[in-house]
Amino acid sequence: MFQDFQACWTPVLPSTALKAAPVGTMLAGEKVVLFRDSQGVARALLDRCPHRGVELSLGSVKDGQLVCPFHGWRFKGDGACGHVPYNPDARLDRLSATALPTHEEGGLLWVYTAPGLEAPDRPYVPEALLRDDVSVFMHHEEWACHWTRAMENMLDFPHLPFVHGRTIGADLKKRLTDSTPMEQRIEPQPYGFTSHTTIEGQPDARLDWMRPNGMTLHISDTGFFLRMHVWCVPTAPNRTRMLLTAVRGFGLYNPLFMLTDRFNLRILREDKAVVESSFPVEVPPPTQEQSVGSDKTTLRFRQWYFSHLKEGSQRAAS
Repeated sequence: MFQDFQACWTPVLPSTALKAAPVGTMLAGEKVVLFRDSQGVARALLDRCPHRGVELSLGSVKDGQLVCPFHGWRFKGDGACGHVPYNPDARLDRLSATALPTHEEGGLLWVYTAPGLEAPDRPYVPEALLRDDVSVFMHHEEWACHWTRAMENMLDFPHLPFVHGRTIGADLKKRLTDSTPMEQRIEPQPYGFTSHTTIEGQPDARLDWMRPNGMTLHISDTGFFLRMHVWCVPTAPNRTRMLLTAVRGFGLYNPLFMLTDRFNLRILREDKAVVESSFPVEVPPPTQEQSVGSDKTTLRFRQWYFSHLKEGSQRAAS
């Protein structure tokens, strides 16, 4: 279950996607249903009724409980069965659905991929998403790729002048010569790491990796505040939901600055064709592809993936 993505916090959808009706989604190969309980708290269950395996997301919510569309069984946010029609003597304690830990913060719905367990901590939510003096633009779309390829792309600074040569990589493209040096310094963080890139001895970029599948690009702090966050959420096999959350601290009341939000979406989509063309579909072990010094950041992610997620799933399966 949740192969190669076990015991991870990840956002799955914007909070605005979950209203009164249940919402079904895919997460790392598993069907998950989200709904709000009687207190409005977001809850998540595996999207199958323990009775006959029907998708609970086809049902409804009544008094904060998820109602199966097939026989009307009701389930609470912790998975406990609350009612079985025509069976007043049913042993409800034996009829539970499978619950997943959830968290809602920063305008995002988070799910922890360990059913039946309490999450050991809360997800790391970037501070920009917690501010009340910014504008937040959220968008999500599906790409035909493995989430690890998408994640490496989001952490890869050297591709900017080539893939993004007309947008955020335009200045780098102008400065690029056959002898332009690039150095990367990785600073460990409680949530993952920060990658500092220096070109020709001048600081040029800061990227944060938020394990396992999130990235923050610090575009600007001086003059105006701008951040781009992307989470690469595994859904079905070799399918990834790209969850973009762009934050700006300027033009809050001027609709013309919505063009900045669209510009961030354009940047995201410039990567799509390249990422979807990658072969093998999933990132291979570091030694199976040729790498150079400017791959330091992506190699650090790849090493973590194989030591913490991929090998863990293989040990569990053996």
